[in-house]
Amino acid sequence: MKLDWGLMKLIRKIVFPFVPVYYLITYLRNVLYDRGVKTSSSYDFPVICVGNLSVGGTGKTPMIEYLINLLKDDHLVATLSRGYKRKTEGFQLGDEQSIVETLGDEPFQFYNKFGNDILVAVDADRRNGIKQLQDLDGTPDIILLDDAYQHRKVKAGFNILLSAYSNIYTKDWMLPTGNLREPRSGAKRANVIVITKCPDDLSESRKQHIIKAIKPEPYQEVFFSSIEYDTNVYSSHETKSLETFGDFTLVTGIANANTLVKYLKEKGKHFDHLNFDDHHNFTDQEILLLSTKSTLLTTEKDFMRLKQYDVLKKRLYYLPIKTKIDRPEVFNKLVLDFVNAN
Repeated sequence: MKLDWGLMKLIRKIVFPFVPVYYLITYLRNVLYDRGVKTSSSYDFPVICVGNLSVGGTGKTPMIEYLINLLKDDHLVATLSRGYKRKTEGFQLGDEQSIVETLGDEPFQFYNKFGNDILVAVDADRRNGIKQLQDLDGTPDIILLDDAYQHRKVKAGFNILLSAYSNIYTKDWMLPTGNLREPRSGAKRANVIVITKCPDDLSESRKQHIIKAIKPEPYQEVFFSSIEYDTNVYSSHETKSLETFGDFTLVTGIANANTLVKYLKEKGKHFDHLNFDDHHNFTDQEILLLSTKSTLLTTEKDFMRLKQYDVLKKRLYYLPIKTKIDRPEVFNKLVLDFVNAN
């Protein structure tokens, strides 16, 4: 289970003296790459990076899926992720034998959803991962880098930076007190900045206020996106309407479940909430606890990890989400213009 938030805030205040140290290390690293002292690999085909400045919870997975849907009909698309918490090493390519343990939960979700329409690969060394994809008989036209904004050994041709509305990077602190992986100035590497998980009724004046705080460069566009929930919940064997879905236990192992909890409450749903850390590996005792619940609802990512347990199959459902972007025609054109130009 997650640490108590009050305790977490106390710990973050205690470690504040380490913030300048972390800032200096990451700042100097970026300077070395920006000045060419440390080298980055560039490519003569489209490489799109989706990432963030902060630790988790900005909506990278639905953004990758948005891009897949935008591009897959006209191009062979590959996703390349680290494969966080997988039990394999090196380069792995998704196939019919793949499971969560070989790919990681998010890449396995991509493979489970899109199948052979795309290539799904994992490699902690993104440069090696790109080389391995290039060496395949069916070389991908486009590679989408999932959570590689700080992976400076690779220079993507197009960078999409995400920042959650509830904790925009302009107001955040560096680790370990805050959530930033690198200084705010790192945002200048982005071609597009997307403020994610916005409320549906976000006003134009509020958007302009945020844009003013971000101070985008002339070459940057700022967009706002929200989460769009499916009207149905799904299991391994059936589909049910969310509207008529009865009481349940909500199980989440994501960075921030607040948006989902708020949405379900607004829908008038009654549920208990078991909240675990992001990418949580469930223990036998936790699976036994879940098996005592009559109905379980979880996220699509968590479903990838939990569906393997036979004892949960008849009671386990998930609620899919997708990204909804304001000015989609402008956003799509920027991406497609980059792809076509390369």
